[in-house]
Amino acid sequence: MLPGVPFPRDDLVAFLVAISFAAGLNLYATVATLGLLARAGVLVLPAGLDPIANWWVIGASAVLFLVEFVADKIPLFDLIWNALHTFVRVPVGALLAYAATSRLGPGWQLVAASVGGTIALAAHGAKTAVRAAVSPSPEPFSNVALSLAEDAMVPAGIWLATAHPVITLCLVVVAVVLTIIFIRLAVNALRSSFAAMRRLFGGVAA
Repeated sequence: MLPGVPFPRDDLVAFLVAISFAAGLNLYATVATLGLLARAGVLVLPAGLDPIANWWVIGASAVLFLVEFVADKIPLFDLIWNALHTFVRVPVGALLAYAATSRLGPGWQLVAASVGGTIALAAHGAKTAVRAAVSPSPEPFSNVALSLAEDAMVPAGIWLATAHPVITLCLVVVAVVLTIIFIRLAVNALRSSFAAMRRLFGGVAA
């Protein structure tokens, strides 16, 4: 898609998938990036997302992003922050997809919202699971490096969605599949660990 050209329907699908995934990682960076790209004329937002280009929305998102930028790099506190944002990133990810498909009718909007919310949940779930594994580490550098990588992925992913929508769609689909596999492996590992602890402490008590 060329800069400044509205989305064809095929590109809109890739765009929605990309912004839903990005919102699951960092909602405030996603909204601020979309608004700034629209203001710069690089991106023409779908009609329902026009309010994102408002300077007040961009400014508020940028401030909240700076708050998250700091909070997300404090070990253990970032787990609380991400847990609370389950109730922010996922619903707003669904809302962005719903608003972006305003011209397709209510039926398609509901489908888009469901898919967008699911993708945002997958990205958020993967982020939370990885943080839960990394945050207990005694050194802070891995946590900071991971957070910086997530921060960089958001604008990079949105730019890629505008320049190469098909490639972006394929990458996000692969990322979502790997996320689901990772979460299942993490849950199974936790179950095994808890089962081993129960057997250990059960044996000690006996």
